[in-house]
Amino acid sequence: NDFIAAMVLQPDGKIVIGGNFTAFNGVNRYHVARLNANGTVDTTFDPGLGANGKVWAMGLQSDGKIFIGGEFTAYNGTNCNYLARLNADGSLDTNFTDIGVNDEVFALAAQDDGRILAGGDFSEVGGQTRNGLARLNGDGSLDESFDDTGTNGRVLALAVQADGRILVGGTFTQ
Repeated sequence: NDFIAAMVLQPDGKIVIGGNFTAFNGVNRYHVARLNANGTVDTTFDPGLGANGKVWAMGLQSDGKIFIGGEFTAYNGTNCNYLARLNADGSLDTNFTDIGVNDEVFALAAQDDGRILAGGDFSEVGGQTRNGLARLNGDGSLDESFDDTGTNGRVLALAVQADGRILVGGTFTQ
């Protein structure tokens, strides 16, 4: 009933979607849903109350966990600021630290080693200055070895090349 802003294709052909919707094909799904390959809602993926705001970005880790970023501060009633990781059934992965991102996340990318890149409009992650760009360890803690001054604007797109280099796009000039 509203826009889809992000999606990831799972190896089994199912598609996880995120956006500003509260229902998909008549099934209540709050900003996160999974579709079967034929486009019907996968009812085995139950996000409950889902995200309490828009989901702008998604990523898939090699272990099947799904991470989401956006304009939300809670998932299924549990506080998680702008970034969360979900289990394969749509529930919140409580082993993933709520690291304290201080503003919206617009882009996410998984690295082969399980670390997660996050880009957005934030200036702080885990109490550390991170201007629009940060890397998290697999448990959600800040990867302090990835210390960069960041960007002077929003990060809206991230990709990891085969050689491990990171591509960053957005509304920045530096």
